Parts: sequence; C-alpha cells; structure tokens
Amino acid sequence: MPEAKPEAKKAPKGASPKEAPAEAPKEAPPEDQSPTAEEPTGIFLKKPDSVSVETSKDTVIVAKVNGKELQGPPTIRWFKGKWLELGSKSGTRFSFKESHDSASNVYTVELHIGKVVLGDRGDYRLEVKTKEACHSCGFNIDVEAPRQDASGQSLESFKRSGEGKSEKMGELDFSGLLKKRYVFENVGKKRILTINKCTLADDSAYEAAVKDEKCFTELFVREPAVLIVTPLEDQQVFVGDRVEMMVEVSEEGAQVMWIKDGVELTREESHKARYRFKKDGKRHILIYSDVTLEDGGHYQVMTNGGQCEAELSVAEKQLEVLQDIADLTVKAAEQAVFKCEVSDEKVTGKWYKNGIEVRPSKRITISHVGRFHKLVIDDVRPEDEGDYTFVPDGYALSLSAKLNFLEIKVEYTPQQEPPKIRLDCSGKTSENSIVVVAGNKLRMDVAITGEPPPVATWLKGDKVFSATEGRTRVEKRVGCSSFVIESAERADEGQYTIKVTNPVGEDVATIFLRVVDVPDPPEAVRVTSVGEDWAILVWEPPKYDGGQPVTGYLLERKKKGSQRWMKLNFEVFKETTYESTKMIEGILYEMRVFAVNAIGVSQPSMNTKPFMPIAPTSEPLHLVVEDVTDTTTTLKWRPPNRIGAGGIDGYLVEYCLEGSEEWIPANTEPTERCGFTVKNLPTGARILFRVVGVNIAGRSEPATLAQPVTIREIAEPPKIRLPRHLRQTYVRKVGEALNLVIPFQGRPRPQVVWTKGGAPVDTSRVNVRTSDFDTVFFVRQAARSDSGEYELKVQIENMQDTATIHIRVVEKAGPPVNVRVKEVWGTNALVEWQPPRDDGNSEITGYLVQKADKKTMEWFNVYERNRHTSCTVPELIIGNEYYFRVFTENICGLSDSSGVSKNTARILKTGITLKPFEYQEHDFRMPPKFLTPLIDRVVVAGYTAALNCAVRGHPKPKVSWMKNNMEIREDPKFLMTNYQGVLTLNIRRPSPFDAGTYTCRAVNELGEALAECKLDVRVPH
Repeated sequence: MPEAKPEAKKAPKGASPKEAPAEAPKEAPPEDQSPTAEEPTGIFLKKPDSVSVETSKDTVIVAKVNGKELQGPPTIRWFKGKWLELGSKSGTRFSFKESHDSASNVYTVELHIGKVVLGDRGDYRLEVKTKEACHSCGFNIDVEAPRQDASGQSLESFKRSGEGKSEKMGELDFSGLLKKRYVFENVGKKRILTINKCTLADDSAYEAAVKDEKCFTELFVREPAVLIVTPLEDQQVFVGDRVEMMVEVSEEGAQVMWIKDGVELTREESHKARYRFKKDGKRHILIYSDVTLEDGGHYQVMTNGGQCEAELSVAEKQLEVLQDIADLTVKAAEQAVFKCEVSDEKVTGKWYKNGIEVRPSKRITISHVGRFHKLVIDDVRPEDEGDYTFVPDGYALSLSAKLNFLEIKVEYTPQQEPPKIRLDCSGKTSENSIVVVAGNKLRMDVAITGEPPPVATWLKGDKVFSATEGRTRVEKRVGCSSFVIESAERADEGQYTIKVTNPVGEDVATIFLRVVDVPDPPEAVRVTSVGEDWAILVWEPPKYDGGQPVTGYLLERKKKGSQRWMKLNFEVFKETTYESTKMIEGILYEMRVFAVNAIGVSQPSMNTKPFMPIAPTSEPLHLVVEDVTDTTTTLKWRPPNRIGAGGIDGYLVEYCLEGSEEWIPANTEPTERCGFTVKNLPTGARILFRVVGVNIAGRSEPATLAQPVTIREIAEPPKIRLPRHLRQTYVRKVGEALNLVIPFQGRPRPQVVWTKGGAPVDTSRVNVRTSDFDTVFFVRQAARSDSGEYELKVQIENMQDTATIHIRVVEKAGPPVNVRVKEVWGTNALVEWQPPRDDGNSEITGYLVQKADKKTMEWFNVYERNRHTSCTVPELIIGNEYYFRVFTENICGLSDSSGVSKNTARILKTGITLKPFEYQEHDFRMPPKFLTPLIDRVVVAGYTAALNCAVRGHPKPKVSWMKNNMEIREDPKFLMTNYQGVLTLNIRRPSPFDAGTYTCRAVNELGEALAECKLDVRVPH
C-alpha cells in the first residue's frame, strides 16, 4: 500500500481518479533523490503520519531517521499506546522493515499492518534508541467499518455517475463512503457538508466543485479543553521512599505537561532523573521509585484547560525509638530478654556488652523481626551481668540497659526466723521508687525470707490484690513474691505496700510506682495572623506532660479536603509560636501540633480552623490633592500595584492635624472609588492625609501625603477659556438651536454677565445658565435678529476677564433679478442677471443656470456655482428657442425660487457642416511582461506560505505555475489566484518535500514570460 498522508485522504473529494497518480511526485521526492538536499535539522526527517483506514484493508506507516544525528546504529521499536511493544508476539498481521542508505546516512523504517481490525484503532509511538539517547514520536490510526449498500454488501468499488454509461465512463461518486460521519445536504441553492464526531484527522483543506468552478476552504480542528478533576497533593517523604504524584483529568489520552521548579519534565530526560510517567485512563502519574533530596521541589501539571501545583518535601530518614530496652534483674539459670522497637523495619544493628560485640552462641540468641530487635540470654550466669547496648547501623544512636544478676545465698538459719523483705528496685529514681513507661510490662519481684515461709500480701492504699490472673496479678514462688502489671496505665501510679507475715512476726515495705507516658495533645491551637504565603500558629502546652517535661513540639500542615499531612519540622520546636511559610495564596489549609517528651509523641491536637494565606494589598499609588476649599479637601489616588487573591474591599481615608499623632478616620465604611472628599475640616488648619487599602487580610501600608495641606480656599483670578470654534464668527442657520458652552476658572465663584452691543441680552429669547466652572448661552430657535457681537464678562471683585463672540444667523438667499438674454450668435447665447436683493445674511457662493426648450419646457443644468452674474450658454440646438432661469446659492443652499429670463434665445439655421476629425487608432496589444518578479523565500514548515508576482499583457495572458518544471494542477495543497495581474500561489502547511524551484509562466498570442524563485522549507528544532 502506498505511503499514507493526511492530504491524500482529502484529495479524492476534489480530484478525478485520473489526476490522482499525476500528483504523487509532488508528495514525495524521487527514490534516487537524496534527502540530504533538504538540509534536515532533527533526528526525524519524516515522522509517521496519522492515517484513517477501513477494516480488512492493509496499511503501511513509513518514517525516515537522520543517521547523522545518531552516535551509532539505532534500535527501532514500535509501541501501541505508551507501553505495549509491537513485536513478533503481536501476530503475523504486524511486520517490520528497516533499510539504510549509506550514501545519505538515512534510515527508512516501515510498519506493515495487514487486514486492519477495529482493535487496531488508537495512538501509536515510534521509538529510536541509541546508547546515549532515546527519541520518540507519536501518530494515530483511525479504523472505520466498511460502508455497505442497500443490499448489505460492502462497497468494495465506487459507483460511477451517469446513466447509460459503461463502467469506464463517468466520474467516481464517493458519497457512499461518507455516509457514516459525512452528511451532504441540499437546501435550496445551498450545499452543506456536515462532519459528525470530528477528529484531528479531519484537519485539512476541502474543495467543492460545480462543473468547471471550484472553491476551497480549510478546516482547523482543535483538541477540547482538558480540565483537572483531581489536583496534585502535597507530599512529605523520606529519602529512598517510592513516590507517586497523581493528577486526574477530564479526558482520556489527554496531553499534560509536568513541570518541576519551572523546568519541564520530559520522557527523554526520565532515564537520567530516575522518574517515569504512567497513564491509567484519565489518571496521569509521576513515579519516583527511589526518591532523593534533589527530587524535592515545587511541581506543576498544566493542560490546555487548567493547571495545579503541589510541594514534594524530601527529608533524610530519622530513626525513631518506639520502645527502649529496660534494665533487668534476673536470678541464676533464668532467662534475660532485652527487646527494643525502632521505626524502620530495614534497619539492622549490633549488640554490645560493656563495649564488646555480643556474638550468638548456644545460650545467646539475637533476632530481628520487623521493627523489633531482641537479645535473649538463657541460663543466666554471674559473668553475664553488665551494661548491654544496641547500636543501629548507620545512625548515631545507641540504646543501653543494665543486666543485674541476683545471687541467691544459702545460709543456715534457725528453725524459727521472722519474715524479712529484701528490696532491689530496678529503674529507681529515689529509695523504694520505680518508674515505668505506660504500655510496658512491669514485674516487681520482691525476695522474702522467714521460717516458716511467710505469707505475702500486696496492697495499693486499702485495696488488697489477690488475683493470680489478669492485667494486674500476684505471682508466688519460693522465697519470692511478684506483682505483675501488664501494659501499665496512668491509673496504676501510686504507693504499693507488701506485707509478709509468719507466726514469728511480720515485715512491711513500701514501693512508689511512677508511670510516665506521652503527653496530652497541645491545647488551643489557632492561627493568629496570615500573610501572602505565611501564617502564625500559636498553642498552649498540654495540661498533662506525661510525667516527663515536654521537650518540644512537632507540627503538620495539609490542604483542606486532602488526607495527606506534611511535616513542617523534624527537630522538635521548643516555642509555642511558629511561623509556617511556603504556602500558596488563596488555598485553604489546616494545621495541627504534637507534643514530645522523653517517652514519645502525643496524639495530634485538634485541627485549626481552615485558614487561607492572604496578604493585604500594597499601598495605594499617586495620592494627590485634587481640590481644597475652606472646609473640605478632595483627594484622589490610584489602585495598588499588588492586590492578590484577597481582592480589595475599598479604601479608608485618615487625617492628622499638624503637631498631633492621632489619626482621625474620615470614612467609617470603605469607599470603592479612588477619590474622596473630606468634609467639616477646620479652616486654616494644616492637615496631613493618608489612604489605606482594606481587604479580608486587613489594612495595607498607608499612602501618605509628603506635606500637610492648608485648609483654605485658594484665590484664583478669573480666566475665560474660549473654545477654538468660538474665536471666529459662529455661523448657524435660521431655526437651529444656539448652544454655547464656555468654561472659565476663578475662585471664589466669579460673577458672569452676558451683553449684546453694550446692553444686557434679551432674556425672553436667550437662556443663560452658569455653574462654578462654565456658562451656557442657549437659544432654542435662532433668528436673524440674534446675529451680532456678544460680550462675556467674568468678574471677581476688582479682577475681570472678557471675551467677544461673533454670531451670524443665516438663511437661503433670494432669487436673482433682471435675468435676460443679452446676445445670441451661432449656437451660443449670452445670459446676464443682477444679484438678489436679500443675500440671506451670507456670502453668495455661486449661481445655478438652467435652460429649457420652449416646446417642452424641461429644464437642464448648464452651469453649477457660476461665480459671475453672466454666462455664455454654448451648443444650443439650431432651430430651437430657449428660456433661461438662475438660482442663487449660499451656505444654506439654493434659493427657494429662481429668476427667469423675460426674453428668449432663438437659434437660427445656417449652412453649417460637420467635418469629423481623422485619427489613427492606438494598438494596445503587448506581450506578457513581469512587473514584479518572484523572490526566493525561506519559510518554516507547517506555516502557510505565499509566492507573489505581478504581470502585464494584452490580451490577458494565461497563467500557469510549475514546481521543478512540473505543472501544478488541481491540488488542494496549492491555491492560485489572479487579481488584476497580481499573481499569488498559496502553499498550505508546507513540508520539507515542498521545497524546490517554483516557476510562474504567462502566455498570450504575442509571446510568453517566465518568473522563477527558490523555496526553502526549514523544520524548527
């Protein structure tokens, strides 16, 4: 099957089948032509094209690779989707072909798919891999079911149009192929093509042909906007952990861009940075299998319809001791067990006795199960006594405990001996005091002597313990009484008493048991203030410290709605006020606090109320004084440069008297306008003003005037600002309105007086309205009597300013008078008249002269805007008698009536003959000639290019275009236009194969002309 191209798919719509083979050489260079002539600039000289094929058809995908860009022979792999590799196990329908042109160093690779099925539809990828780099590009294969005719048979061959014609005659009819997605409609004179379920493969040029006439258009298909459904979440991880950052979008197969700290993450760099991408339906996942410190940072995901961002914090692993080893006191031949628990299951370690490593033996067993490390010594001997230490590998940490050997001495005693209690308190902090960590097991072994053997009784206060099973129990052995507490609790703390009695006497001992635990959660956790990317968190210490001093606090933060908490500190924080930074403005957060003591970490506190980092705006800009009176000051300013996510609710204005430090608010409610008038100010005082912006985060920094303002109206001399159009005579027509607005300035408010000829204006005709800044002169309907010279006077006390305005009201002039024919000669007549008695108060701009035959009395113009009061009327018809009339014209137009001549002009017949002028007709024919030649062009691949030139010739030359001396015929890729000799060749989305020499030829019966240029198509890197 020939190489498939998107253009080839659309060609059958506007081209006959006989023309299709002739266009093939334009789409690809000849086989013997070297691709190096195109100066490739990339690894792919030709990328695989997306194609659309029918089921049961074969297709071939072809690509060309520039070997000059590779360090050695490449490894070619084809994939369906992102990860499914096509190979020998894909089936016999898939075959692969590779060839190498050593002369040009170009690799040609082909993918053959036989008998395409619907399951072959989807996105494909070609991967070219060498030892040092990996390159890939994608393409799409769209599979359509075969079209069927009414009888249910597939349309394996196209029908030909026309009745009574053989199979070899008529045009091919493609409408049967397009019934599924392409719908043709005829609505009156309209022909409509509807494309259902438009895809990127439909992006192309389309042509409609009606007999010999054709028209073209282009369809651009854009991918729909991809929205982010589930955004990224902040993550707090340790070095070596596996990290998956997931985002869910609204469309499957959408393209997303991953950005880390402003730098795009690409698949080409993934093997160097130890990350990879994964697609699972609508979910896009960035995976780090073994995260490092360098992988931490600010991550963004961008689509064509939105973006989201999150922080990835990577910290060094810190080993936490969940259960420390405890001191032991054992007797001979008993078993000693040292046990500890750490936070990392993978951590190994060594056991030491008095600084010497302990090796396993028949009596000594060392085990590591999950997070638990255990040292077991069977058949304890006196030489086993000493200090035992566990040291985790790779951490500056050690856990120590002491093994006490309880030696039993056998002494001869009399038959009768009073009871005696022998105490040895392990973990004692004072005499007869024992400390135990909550949750641990406590066993108080008390040695007793006496003959006969005494009876031991355990008490806590007045409560007697006698149970031998349960969480708290008493165990009895020869010469020993034990009190055991499984999983010690806070309620177990207190003073315990053991009483031993026999017939000879009794003995009593008191032991104080102190239970230490993790502290309670901190209380009253709250956020007191926020900024653009920070927040201040405060809290109260826990009410119960667990019996050990609180050494500090750990803090966590998360976005509202998320379940992932991020640690803010790894070293304990000792204060009760913390500033959290690196937050995103406009996002809701929650925070919580843990208390830490020597025993461990408390439960988390209550979450803070959701808060949003929002900063006040920056200070308002350009604060200036706009106006000052005796009791008010008007200020104006511009909005702040930075407003932020909190927006701006308005502005507050404050003022302060000079010498005082008290700022007085001028408005209680924020004003939204960038201007405000402060009223009721003391006259003569010097006052300083400032303005602050207000939003949900509070007040901004103030914008303050540099100098105080004196509250006093500024005296300003009167000044009339006469508009430019009133500095010359102001002309209006009768009946129109006179409306003059004349601004002025002056303080205090000046007195305004209008006069005409030294007398006040007639208020019955003229309306005058005056404000603080201007005066209005208004006449509803002007009359000629309103013409004249008006004087405007603006006065403040002994200061004044005047202006003179000339007004002229005009109307149409009257008709000319004494119109008469003064002289007639040949076919000419001399007409004279006198100016009108009334010129309409305007200059006469000309006269309109008309003539009429006495027989018909139909009037025809002879002269328009004749400046003189006479004119000669030529070319009158012999034998006719003429009347003449004249209209007066001024600025208002022609007069309503005319002056008609009282006498007539009679043109008498004489012996006049007409001799035609002899001349030789000019020959306008000329051969074609290019006025503007073609110019060599260099264009970028994928962007429409145009070649232009201009030609002249008569008769109109026939124009044709050629590429590499081959004529360009009907091809949707090329659009040729000729507009009044300006010739244009438009090339739609040129590729490197469209480069070459283009020629424009113009031919007529007198000769021909040629214009040539070279077109070079560059592929962007």
